[in-house]
Amino acid sequence: MTDLTLTDRGEQQARDQGSMLRGHRFAMVLCSPRLRARRTSALAGYPDPAIDEEAVEWDYGGYEGITTKQIIEMRGGEPWDVWHNGVIPGATPGETPEQVQARAQRVIDKCTDCLRQGEDVLLVAHGHFLRMLAVTWAGLPIEAGAILRLETGSVCELGYEHDRQAILRWNCPPDPRVDFS
Repeated sequence: MTDLTLTDRGEQQARDQGSMLRGHRFAMVLCSPRLRARRTSALAGYPDPAIDEEAVEWDYGGYEGITTKQIIEMRGGEPWDVWHNGVIPGATPGETPEQVQARAQRVIDKCTDCLRQGEDVLLVAHGHFLRMLAVTWAGLPIEAGAILRLETGSVCELGYEHDRQAILRWNCPPDPRVDFS
């Protein structure tokens, strides 16, 4: 499993996230065990998150560490995305979309009590996993994750709209003028 540190740009994005979230109280802070997630959490002002093994990035199996363009070339030019086509076995067997969704649901389940009490939870994790978490939260089909673009360093908010689980904000660049209360 690839476990990279943050780039200089990533470190600045994490500090920017911290500026945006400063002063906001979270009843629970969960974080992937990967280096870049833990560093992001610390730089954003949350140095002691609960490490959640379930919040790791998708296991890409034989596609680990290679780009979408390279995968398409390996497939003879046939279009590919992880949401519709899955992965192939490699050093690890990889995960199906359904397996990643099951992990996302377990993370959501850990947060449910806090959320039902009107408290907020912060999750620091990875792109494809967070996209799966969002579609799982909102009750959307797995494939809907393919259309949820998520830039590194962005902030998202899941919550409720008239007592229904909803995606409230998505792919927002850190902006300290935005009120997340």
